[in-house]
Amino acid sequence: MDSSLKIFLDLFVGSLGFAYFIYGKKQRVLIPTLCGVSLMAYPYFVQRMLIYIPVALLLAILPFLIRE
Repeated sequence: MDSSLKIFLDLFVGSLGFAYFIYGKKQRVLIPTLCGVSLMAYPYFVQRMLIYIPVALLLAILPFLIRE
């Protein structure tokens, strides 16, 4: 895998996670906050793109599927 693509995806996923975290914290909603923390942390632990992309998509749409 091209390392520049991995860096771009890490930056994008981390930024999305930060936005979810800030939104969830300000609104005091648990699901976006947890998804935000997960999106910020998991790129450090997952290297394979076959796992990386589906998990990122799942965590990104989870706050829209589960409403509190």
